[in-house]
Amino acid sequence: MSTPELPELEILRRDLEKEVVGKKIKTVEILGAQTAKRGGTKKALVARLEGIKIDSVARRGTTIVIGLESGEKLLINLGDASGLRRNQNKDEVLAGTAVVITFTQSGQLRLLDPKKSSEFFVVTEEELTDAVGVMGTDLIEEPIPWTKFGEMVLRRTGKLKQILMDPSMLVGIGPIYSDEILFEAGLRFDRTPETLSTQEIRRLSRASVEIVHDAVKHGGVTVGPDGFLNLHGQPGGYGDLINVYKRDGQMSPRARG
Repeated sequence: MSTPELPELEILRRDLEKEVVGKKIKTVEILGAQTAKRGGTKKALVARLEGIKIDSVARRGTTIVIGLESGEKLLINLGDASGLRRNQNKDEVLAGTAVVITFTQSGQLRLLDPKKSSEFFVVTEEELTDAVGVMGTDLIEEPIPWTKFGEMVLRRTGKLKQILMDPSMLVGIGPIYSDEILFEAGLRFDRTPETLSTQEIRRLSRASVEIVHDAVKHGGVTVGPDGFLNLHGQPGGYGDLINVYKRDGQMSPRARG
């Protein structure tokens, strides 16, 4: 698995909301300079975090937004094979750990970034929108009628798989869920918008929403040795329900016999 997709990011947000809201940051250790480079110098970044209480955890697209009592926001963009873990202080620090946040009570939060492709930085409220950037539709946060979904698709050119993976169209849909959505909708990856019937657009819209919500319900999907693990290091349960991604050469779940 590469970068975590929308369901996995939402699962992390929900876990973080339960685990760290109300906690006071005692110390911050930056072990991966590349991961934190967007935050300025290590000293300046640490100074904006230590001694500060966490007020909230939200998600803006694929960015995890941790609200601080100072009014600033700690932003985390997870990259390839990266993750967040809740640990006890005594737990072994794994290779690839980029940031260790220790709370005054109840252990640590660690950012694992073995490929140095994540981002960890603090912004003001006024800087938040620019820092997050332009986003497409969030299928978890924004209920979307199939008619609007269809309009979005029909305004675009190219193959359906690439359209679904375009972050200006839908946030957080990557190779796994684009495959699953298209399979559920009964559409080939290389179909183009102008060839779709009204019925096919409705199926595509419905599949997009249902697949994402089902994945969240089942704890996300873990694919491969560096696949997604939740905040407590546990794999997702949606892998058993995957129909097509990485199933080359296997019998189709729709096959009989």
